[in-house]
Amino acid sequence: MKAVGIAALVSRRLLGVLALLLIGCVRRGEAGPVVQPLSSVLRSPNTYRAAQQVSLHAQRSETAEESDVRLNVPVVNEEQVVVCCLHSNILDIYLKDVFDGLDDRHPRMHQLHSDLSRAGQDLKERGCNAPHYQHHRHVVQFRDKLAQMDRSRGLKKALSEVDMLFAFLHDNCVSAAR
Repeated sequence: MKAVGIAALVSRRLLGVLALLLIGCVRRGEAGPVVQPLSSVLRSPNTYRAAQQVSLHAQRSETAEESDVRLNVPVVNEEQVVVCCLHSNILDIYLKDVFDGLDDRHPRMHQLHSDLSRAGQDLKERGCNAPHYQHHRHVVQFRDKLAQMDRSRGLKKALSEVDMLFAFLHDNCVSAAR
């Protein structure tokens, strides 16, 4: 009988603790966005090296005219979270249009594609999938420059700047994701 009473007391206390934890979680959500760390790929030296190697490989075959063009431009005078989400939208363009079918251009391409896909998914889950970022002037400018180039040259140019995109994502999204 005494064991049943102790078990009931422990059960009530456990329920009380769980209720307090639940209230704490709800209250925390009301306080605003919580910064969550992104997947390790944006902090990974392996992903960084893959981006550099793929970029350098593509740069070696650029003409002088192609090397003068910049698709990725730094965004200034915006909040870090906005810059992160803008580059997340550009990453989406890379994942849908640039990497598609190009996994054989460099030995590290498949790994880079996979890693950046994971980072893109993390960014979307943390709020960088908003449609209004797709129409921001920097994203539109990137898309327009890419579209103006011959498809093959545009893809090569985008690959030559994948290290810049990775650097922008790393610098602006590691601590700014919401």
